[in-house]
Amino acid sequence: MKIDVGVLVPNLLDMPNVARAAEAIGFNCLWTSETQHEPFLPLALAAEHTTRIELGTAIAVAFPRSPTVLAHVAWDLANASRGRFILGLGTQVKAHIERRFATTWESPAPKLREMILAMRALWDAWQGDGRINFRGEYYKITLMTPFFNPGPIDYPNVPIYIAGVNEHLCRVAGELCQGFHVHPFHTARYIREIVLPNIKLGAEKAKRTRADVQLSSAVFVATDDAEREAVRAQISFYASTPTYKTVLEVHGWGEVNQKLGALAARGKWDEMPALISDEILNAVAIVAPQEQVAAQITERYAGLLDRVTFYAPFTPAEADKWRAIVEAFK
Repeated sequence: MKIDVGVLVPNLLDMPNVARAAEAIGFNCLWTSETQHEPFLPLALAAEHTTRIELGTAIAVAFPRSPTVLAHVAWDLANASRGRFILGLGTQVKAHIERRFATTWESPAPKLREMILAMRALWDAWQGDGRINFRGEYYKITLMTPFFNPGPIDYPNVPIYIAGVNEHLCRVAGELCQGFHVHPFHTARYIREIVLPNIKLGAEKAKRTRADVQLSSAVFVATDDAEREAVRAQISFYASTPTYKTVLEVHGWGEVNQKLGALAARGKWDEMPALISDEILNAVAIVAPQEQVAAQITERYAGLLDRVTFYAPFTPAEADKWRAIVEAFK
């Protein structure tokens, strides 16, 4: 199991120091996310200031960007990092796509599948003779003149991870991707009963196996009372979203989603954590003293996840704590 790290870097000027520190500690991959800041720019700086650690997005939102825009960004980052870049994409949910990104929401799994195929067609063209004739339901790309062709690179096989919760995106990952970002709001039972069987179905469609798809996820960890209640509050936020109801329903907790959704609609955020019982908390999060965390993660996720990230973001100021965690995994 690989131990990765997520970062939130409000100031791009801080990224070289953050990236160097993460690599020195021994993390396998550094992941950025598209929340308050653009996810690709920090990785360009990280590529310049590191030599070993993998660099990826977990995740960049796919649909506000065209396949060509994403293909160019990934091509340049793969080249700059000497093959260490992982393109991680997610669909987001309808409200954010329409109201935050001002983009059309339509058939997320088929559209993301086609976007992946379109990007690979572009990469094949750039690595080959430059000609492209991609015609799909959502995207048509038939023009690539030499002026706009970046040309071949030494690291053309860009790994793609996608994120998802429900079965359709799991199947797309199994069919086409090198990895799947399991949402942090998950349980081991949900991974066994929903994620893995559907990745297997997608893989069989393409004559691939489960071993062809790395499963990666951020994990909630609470080592004291304050962290436990903070995690409970974060879980209540995710559990209120209809998209994530599947995770609760696996355990027969579907009504919790309805109650939380009603509170969220009325802005009753402070009342929501009380609906997350200790049973739910312990199924979703690792609740343990610091010295037991690595062992409990390994025990829970053996055979389920190939790489683990802590939900809490990395900061160099806590380097000693993170170094102890990485050593515990090793």
